Amino acid sequence: MSKKIFTIIMLSTLMVSCINSKVEKADTVNNSSAIEPYIGKKLEVYTTAKNTDLKLTKTGEYTFKEQTQPLETDIAVFVNPRKTFQEFLGIGGAITDASAEVFSTLSPEKQNTLLQSYFGNDGIGYNIIRTSIHSSDFGLGSHTYIEEGDRELKTFSIEKDKEKRIPLIKRAIDLIKDDLVFYASPWSPPAFMKTNNNMLQGGKLLPEFRQAWANYYVKFIKAYEKEGIPVWGLTIQNEPMAVQRWESCIYTAEEERDFLKNYLGPTLKKEGLGDKNIVVWDHNRDLITYRANIVFEDPEASKYAWGIGYHWYETWTGGLPKYDNLKNIKESFPSKNILFTEGCVEGFDYEKLQFWPNAERYGNSIINDFNSGVVGWTDWNILLDETGGPNHVKNFCFAPIHANTKTGDLIYTPTYYYIGHFSKFIKPEAFRVSTTTSRNTIDSTSFKNRDGKITTVVMNGTDKRIAYKLIVANCEALLEIQPHAIQSIIY
Repeated sequence: MSKKIFTIIMLSTLMVSCINSKVEKADTVNNSSAIEPYIGKKLEVYTTAKNTDLKLTKTGEYTFKEQTQPLETDIAVFVNPRKTFQEFLGIGGAITDASAEVFSTLSPEKQNTLLQSYFGNDGIGYNIIRTSIHSSDFGLGSHTYIEEGDRELKTFSIEKDKEKRIPLIKRAIDLIKDDLVFYASPWSPPAFMKTNNNMLQGGKLLPEFRQAWANYYVKFIKAYEKEGIPVWGLTIQNEPMAVQRWESCIYTAEEERDFLKNYLGPTLKKEGLGDKNIVVWDHNRDLITYRANIVFEDPEASKYAWGIGYHWYETWTGGLPKYDNLKNIKESFPSKNILFTEGCVEGFDYEKLQFWPNAERYGNSIINDFNSGVVGWTDWNILLDETGGPNHVKNFCFAPIHANTKTGDLIYTPTYYYIGHFSKFIKPEAFRVSTTTSRNTIDSTSFKNRDGKITTVVMNGTDKRIAYKLIVANCEALLEIQPHAIQSIIY
């Protein structure tokens, strides 16, 4: 071997050795930074529990100690702060005509209480608001923004929304200030634009009205923004595969794809609204991957789509809802976002306003949805009356807060507090943190906020009090959670 070749080999070896030592050192530093801050640090626990007075109540402070090897008999929550995932968009609910109608019956004091409960500094921190483009089932009747048959939309006006809905939205926005996400969804085009000439009972958008309907979205956005309501985005169609007895409209996957790429997307861009976020599907988890495959695999359609939205009303026969379908979309289309756009408990019964399983359904869904890659979560009506309405086709449902319009009182359901365990302590721009559990008896998710604090939510749906270890990096704290309870742990 020549002296020159030997020298080159030795230099290469030294370079590789140097690089490896730097990598090992960097890993050591990262490990230290992830672990060191937790030793001896305090964590606060907030709890809501069945058959107690605990409602988002601070129930203790604990101290992290050095972690020991967990045993197979231990129940544990494992959090790895070095592994983070999707950015948190927020949590909120829908301001419908029904919510606005009930709100208008409240005294000024109760109105302020409701707004503060959801959107105020001492409330549960909602920052997402959804509304309908003209009417949905939750209202006193069907309406549009134009006179029937107005193909050119010359009569477009949101005056009806200005009566009760927009004033409520504005008051909510005044409290949110930063990180507002306001988006809208249509339930049906005007009757004359549809194959069944009816806003109810499904039907489809007639091909000759595709451009007019795209123009309708533009007019809605501009009209609302003229009122001082910044529109973050919209969904193309609420529940596009459901023929409902209320406002509804059917789009196959191919029809929604083509409407997006040939009409809605280009029209928004042409009108200077290309920054608005368009969400496809807006229906259940069962068929969501099929819709994603059809729309997102078309480059021309996909470029206009911010992501995909979904509801929780799919048919399932035991086990868990199809959370795996959400994970599949995140794996298949990592650049697309997933947003929960609607959920509520149907079949209203006044006697079940404090029915705990309703709240636990929310807790289970929110935890599993976020662990599946979802960025935001939108509940349905923020407020309904003592009948679960008003709803012009009697599709009565539960809300987190109801008003008894006969007495003027507000009724807070357990669902309100369960949602609050996420929305109050997890802030927009947080990142989800790797979190798992050692048993199916508890569920958990974690997020790291902009201020560096981590919120770990733990839910116990069993009849037993459970002692568990919260293991964060190489530290641990021994905690307990009551039967049928949910906790937010801040550290």
